Order: sequence, then C-alpha cells, then structure tokens
Amino acid sequence: MLHIFIDADGCPVKQEVYRVARRHGLRVTLVANAVMSAPRADWIELIVVCDDPDAADNWIAEHVGRNDIVISADIPLASRCLEKEARVLRPNGREFRESTIGDALARREILSHLRDQGVMTGGPPPFAKQDRSRFLQALERVVQACLKDARNDRAS
Repeated sequence: MLHIFIDADGCPVKQEVYRVARRHGLRVTLVANAVMSAPRADWIELIVVCDDPDAADNWIAEHVGRNDIVISADIPLASRCLEKEARVLRPNGREFRESTIGDALARREILSHLRDQGVMTGGPPPFAKQDRSRFLQALERVVQACLKDARNDRAS
C-alpha cells in the first residue's frame, strides 16, 4: 500500500498531506524528534525518534520503499529515498528528481563550506501561499503517478 512519510519537524504542509491521504486512502507516518499533535486516525502514525539531528532522516530512509512518497526539504534524505525508488516532494511543491539530486547535493556542500568560512549565504525564501497551492497540486500528481505505478507492478 502506498505510504506517505513526513519529515515532520517544522513541516508546514501536514494538513494538506492529511487531506490528500484521506481522499486516496493512504497511510501517513510523521517522523519527528519530539512529540507533536496529529489527528487521531488509524491511517496516521507518529514516530518519535531520539534527539539526534539525523535520527528522523535515518528512520525514514530505513523504512521507505518503491512508490512511497516522502515530504521533506532535506537534500541528503531526498537522495537516500530516491535510491530506494521513492518520490520526494519539498513542502513548496518542488519535486526532487534522480536527474537533479547530484547538483542539489553539490550546491548544498558548497553553501555549507561557505557558511563554515563565515560567508553569509542566506536561507530559503519564506513559505508563501502559492507554495501551499503548488504543493497540493504536486502531491496530487505524485500520488496519481505512484498509484498507477503500483497497479502496473501488481499486473506484472
């Protein structure tokens, strides 16, 4: 069954994920470093991992599989999930892809190095209303594609 994993600490689109998952009958797992509120439903699970900064990412990467969907802005996590043939969406609706993840990892390394050298590199732009709309459209598109792939896998 198709599964959506949310890198939940600070994710601004959890409500949108719940809405789409409910409509399609999908399971949702939130993975976080601290207890948080989540709707009480048998298709939603909250996993609280230790306070290690990589614990949530490691948990998701260990449990994700082909045609699962991961919601995260974390580039190294996205890379690990793509290797397992999962789909990865940023909260702003942009999808990480196998063809571009190498560039994203390299850019992240360069910016990290610059920050280590004291250069101010800025951060992501503020989350905007159009990001939420773009996310909903992208999530629906990705869910449809994953459901189609899962049907094709079963037919093979």
